[in-house]
Amino acid sequence: MTQSAVALCARALISLGARPIASFEESGVEAQVCRELYPGLRDALLSAHPWNFAVAQARLPRLAAGPVADFAHAFQLPADFLRALSAGDGTRGRGVEYRIAERRLHADAPQVTLTYVFRPRESDFPPFFGHALTARLAAAFCLPITESTSRAEMLGRLAESEYQRAKQVDSQQDVPPRLSDFPLAEAHGG
Repeated sequence: MTQSAVALCARALISLGARPIASFEESGVEAQVCRELYPGLRDALLSAHPWNFAVAQARLPRLAAGPVADFAHAFQLPADFLRALSAGDGTRGRGVEYRIAERRLHADAPQVTLTYVFRPRESDFPPFFGHALTARLAAAFCLPITESTSRAEMLGRLAESEYQRAKQVDSQQDVPPRLSDFPLAEAHGG
């Protein structure tokens, strides 16, 4: 099944009983709602959780102009950046104190490796995420298209359930994190 922004929106519209779209450029209310709401809803769902398929690491380029205060250096964030998860110095992806300000990362470290949530192509969304996003889209599209608040509320609950299910599936694709920097774990050799 082809997964594109238009296909995801079309499936959400079908679940509402509305006419699916074939393009964001159509003139109907369905296309207008999709065109206006889809990018923000997609990015919000991607940013809400550190999805394994949407986490990347990058060594950030240091900018010539540093921050005004508090940190020594400023770094350029990646173009596909949505949310920072951690920052590290050198070959580590964590352990550096930082702040995101003005679409830049500020830190005292001279080099920064950022672990972050990025915006993947829709064709790279795994099925569990595509399903959760479609449910979220249907809930958001419901009120402007059907004007039914009760239906929108029901779809909102369904979307939350699908989001929780998607997080559970995503978490099963990774090794559970170890406790680190915890005195009792260190005392017991773990």
